[in-house]
Amino acid sequence: MYIADQWKDFEVIDTGAGDKLERWGNYILRRPDPQIIWPIEKEDEQWRKADAHYFRSSSGGGQWQIRNKEMPERWTISYNELRFHIKPTSFKHTGLFPEQAVNWSWMMDKIRKANRPIRVLNLFAYSGGATIACAAAGAEVCHVDAAKGMVQWAKENAVLSGLEEAPIRYITDDVFKFVQREQRRGRQYDAIIMDPPSYGRGPKGETWKLEENLFPFLQTCMTIMSDNPLFMLINSYTTGLSPTVLQHLLTMSMGSKYGGEINCGEIGLPITRSGLALPCGILGRWESK
Repeated sequence: MYIADQWKDFEVIDTGAGDKLERWGNYILRRPDPQIIWPIEKEDEQWRKADAHYFRSSSGGGQWQIRNKEMPERWTISYNELRFHIKPTSFKHTGLFPEQAVNWSWMMDKIRKANRPIRVLNLFAYSGGATIACAAAGAEVCHVDAAKGMVQWAKENAVLSGLEEAPIRYITDDVFKFVQREQRRGRQYDAIIMDPPSYGRGPKGETWKLEENLFPFLQTCMTIMSDNPLFMLINSYTTGLSPTVLQHLLTMSMGSKYGGEINCGEIGLPITRSGLALPCGILGRWESK
């Protein structure tokens, strides 16, 4: 498992009974996680007095109960030189997936050691964690997401990190159609990052189903890879999708054309109290040798 264990502004304090207790900067949040099927060993005051607690609804969805009335609507946390706005949203999320820090560090290292200009395409790019990581490492980045609000959030994170003048293009669009247009334009990228959802819709109602669309999408993305690609990264939070599946997909696409090295596995976060690791999805990495 790839463990994001270099955080100072974030930690998973404890887990149990379907919930995780997390510290985001100065604030403690209690949120549900379907993978946590073990009990809470000791539900102490820290559990019971979290600044905010997300309760699931029996009819679907849920809502936050804000216990600390002085907790701001949003605040900022840091990961090394990267800075992010954190805001509890109606879907239990906060605008950041902290386990992805293990990928940010990997990508930044790859870009810095390339010793050449690197152009990165970040697809399904959300609030821009990978975008600002790559930009901070010196890459030119194209950030694409179908949600206008998330693209704006990414812009704000870039400003927080002092990257307002960095060469970042922000695109609100269906990612598949965008890649096809880039192909027609003859535009190429040295690295591609993607975090495809299990199911989704583009801004004009386009439908995305991972099990049907991921492999043809990979093949399309390969048409806009440069002749000397640096890496491709696939993240997935789809339940039931194994790292071996990503291994096969990358082997049949990037590996068959470029050779290189492929590494796939689970991604996770350390749990402070138990010393265990919380699984948080999977990743697949292709990189040049």
